[in-house]
Amino acid sequence: MLFVVPIKAAASALSLPVHEIDTFTGWTPPTSPNGPINLIIAVSFGRFVPPRILNGAKYGGLNVHPSLLPAFRGPAPVHHTLLAGETTTGVTLQTLHDKSFDHGVILSQTPAPGFDIPNPETCTVPELLDIVAPKCAEMLVESIDKGLYVPPVKEVGWRSTEDTSELIHASKITPEDRHIDWAKWTSTDISRRNRVIGPLWSKVLCATKGEDTQLSFQHKRVIFTDFEEVDPPEMSESFSILPGIPFTTSYVPDESSVEQRLYVFTTDGKVLCIKCLKVEGQKDSGAFVAARRARMFGDKSFQYGDWKLTPFRNPFV
Repeated sequence: MLFVVPIKAAASALSLPVHEIDTFTGWTPPTSPNGPINLIIAVSFGRFVPPRILNGAKYGGLNVHPSLLPAFRGPAPVHHTLLAGETTTGVTLQTLHDKSFDHGVILSQTPAPGFDIPNPETCTVPELLDIVAPKCAEMLVESIDKGLYVPPVKEVGWRSTEDTSELIHASKITPEDRHIDWAKWTSTDISRRNRVIGPLWSKVLCATKGEDTQLSFQHKRVIFTDFEEVDPPEMSESFSILPGIPFTTSYVPDESSVEQRLYVFTTDGKVLCIKCLKVEGQKDSGAFVAARRARMFGDKSFQYGDWKLTPFRNPFV
């Protein structure tokens, strides 16, 4: 099904003209019976509006941004707000700067200290968008009605623009942002990133048996589709020395009656139980079955009383 941008659907429903372009190069804004366009509005727009177009509009341009600027400047403010563990946020109306993203004059902003993020420890990007989007729309309409865009415009931002040392740049989310850094990410970091931008992934050494029965090894990507923090299994403390070493446990006297699970320590000494994995080139399945199929396990197991612990060939990387 072809996705229709909501603003296009709304414009069509209102019988307004729609102009679609792939690039600003060589493009000139259309005119109306009343003359040239006098105000440009950019919302969730990932491209830089060139100065020639801004300067061609009598009142320049406006942009609504779902953060309390100058904090979380950039294309993914909602994602980074949640990744940072913020408990409050807000929305900002700014002028479009002719040289830099999100550096315009702030014309309106949610009053300090912002509004509460509901259930910040479980809130997702769609849930937060459902809250900030109407507030952005309301602020935009009210500000236009008040003529806040008419020169001389007044800067009303309440956050300091001088000290930017603690400000987070809300950069574009990339696949690498989902790549777990076992040496740095705590259990909370991993859980939060999985909730906000997941699913997360890592790489692990897998073995393949050739025609000559010799094993060859290669690192394959594994995607963690289901995991949870649990209490450490008995006698597993040695695995906490190097975060990211996956291991499995079984109760020796009756292994068949115990569901074998995969575990891994995080850098803060917590343990994640990995329930489901998707190994590169395979279907999503139970973590133990996926690991065994990909020959991730090493050649040695360690006996601790009634428990047997088996590490993978290499740590997650």
